[in-house]
Amino acid sequence: MTTREDILREQVAALPLEPGVYQFLDRNGVIIYVGKAKSLRKRVSSYFVKSKEHSAKVQVLVKQICEIRHIVVGSEQDALLLENSLIKTHQPRYNILLKDDKTYPWIVLRRENFPRVESTRQLRHDGSQYFGPYGSVSMQRSSLEFIREVIPLRTCKLNLSPQAIARGKYGVCLQYHLGNCKAPCVGAQNEAEYSFLTDMVKDILKGDLRPVRQYLEQSMMTAAQELRFEAAQRFKQRLAALENYQSRSVIVSAKIVDCDIFSLLEDEDVAYCNFIRLCHGSIVALHTVRLSAGVESTPEDMLSTAIQYIVENISHDISREVIVPFVPSAAVLFDGVTFTTPKRGEKADLLEFSLKSARIYRAEQLKNLEIKNPERHTERLMSAMQRELRLDRQPRHIECFDNSNLQGTNPVASCVVFRDGKPSRKEYRHFNVKTVVGPDDFASMREIVYRRYSRLIEEGAELPDLIIVDGGKGQLSSAYEVLCALGIENQVPIVGLAKRIEEVFYPNDPMPYYLSRTGEPLKVVCHIRDEAHRFGITFHRQKRSKAFINSELEQIPGIGTKSLNALLRRFKTVSNVREATHSELAEVVGKARARNIIEYFNPKN
Repeated sequence: MTTREDILREQVAALPLEPGVYQFLDRNGVIIYVGKAKSLRKRVSSYFVKSKEHSAKVQVLVKQICEIRHIVVGSEQDALLLENSLIKTHQPRYNILLKDDKTYPWIVLRRENFPRVESTRQLRHDGSQYFGPYGSVSMQRSSLEFIREVIPLRTCKLNLSPQAIARGKYGVCLQYHLGNCKAPCVGAQNEAEYSFLTDMVKDILKGDLRPVRQYLEQSMMTAAQELRFEAAQRFKQRLAALENYQSRSVIVSAKIVDCDIFSLLEDEDVAYCNFIRLCHGSIVALHTVRLSAGVESTPEDMLSTAIQYIVENISHDISREVIVPFVPSAAVLFDGVTFTTPKRGEKADLLEFSLKSARIYRAEQLKNLEIKNPERHTERLMSAMQRELRLDRQPRHIECFDNSNLQGTNPVASCVVFRDGKPSRKEYRHFNVKTVVGPDDFASMREIVYRRYSRLIEEGAELPDLIIVDGGKGQLSSAYEVLCALGIENQVPIVGLAKRIEEVFYPNDPMPYYLSRTGEPLKVVCHIRDEAHRFGITFHRQKRSKAFINSELEQIPGIGTKSLNALLRRFKTVSNVREATHSELAEVVGKARARNIIEYFNPKN
């Protein structure tokens, strides 16, 4: 009987060695993956060779393949084009998929007689000109308000066809009397004059304010020479509005004039590509798309997919210079475009600015996910921490220890508990260090960890999924020794945090492991350590303050423990005791001790 493996083996053997595109189909005949290859046979056969380098996603894909189809093309470039087209058509589940679920605001110049300038969130292929997208509504509104303030265009929805105007069916409105429109509806302004104004609108939306400045300055001078002082004043006010708008516009570069910036932020099985367009040094467009990573998708492939999507659906063109973190695999498709990968300087700063925008977008997406589906968010976060910290199970229950002392005095320790990545404050614990004399953090850590887990074992309580020690290799070794002595070193994983926040130490490993600076696990670990530090410092300050009060009052003759406690219950602080009168003190500790207190704080010369 012929098996599925036999059929696939025959299909792979029949593949040519030429470049082309291959398609994997499942048992229902649905295309589940599309890929390109320099050599079809070599590339496809690699899927069916057992290898540890194959990800879990690849292994799942291979199990579902029931048929292989291929298309031979003339070159790798043709294969890239065809692959892109097939992915768009079939949307295979194991390929890179784009999810652009955020509707950004645009400014549209309508395709009509005497075009209007409006706000919209619907990008349609209707012949109108769209500018944007804008990263925020406030940025878009600021541009629209400026345009309407300095350029008199119509805002009505009338059909201003030549026939309708010739019939004289319209009359001027309030906007005409206010000077905000020149009444093309009654023939007071022809299309050539109106087109000159809309050309300036296009320049403004592309980031070039020079034409409108020249127009306003010239109009102001002409009106002044013709003694039309009210008109000259209006043009002067519009010039002031232009200066105000320019000061509020996002100008990020005085040297780099026109370019596009694309950055890629990878996060587990998804990635975020941010696009920024720079015109005359100002940001005129900003957009972020979310990509679902496919099987064996490289960063170069994901960046290529995102750039092609943005160019085709959002920007509709691409600048002659494009700043990227690395050259995308589809760079050959953009003739005449220079892809720059800066390492330092102003272009590198622009790339970092774009990456920051991607991080902000990701944070918004994760926050929405946490609000809409907290269980899914928790599951995703715990899986990420398990993977990043190299654990055998999800760290649903985490405990973190921190020591605190001042030159060996009043040594204390804190233990904070996190459940599902969130603090469980009712389970926090303070510890007074009892057996250690002097500033010995290692011995203090051994004592506290032993007291904590020997008690949990004795009570049969739940042990944590992860122990975090705030400190380097020394504190980690001390805590690990205790776990070994208690026989739970194989039950509870433990890590130590170094001074550099991304460095993590593991037992018996002298070299640190570096967490991803952009991943959520690092943020959670930092939050846990900060909380342990805050909780320990607060307790240490309270103890230190109490010790100071006790030591101060104990110096007074005749004041013992009973009198000291009575004074603190009544007066709370040393300063209140110092300022109290003899009669007030006598009510608490008697006349003789009250006299000793007065003499101690007010010695006679």
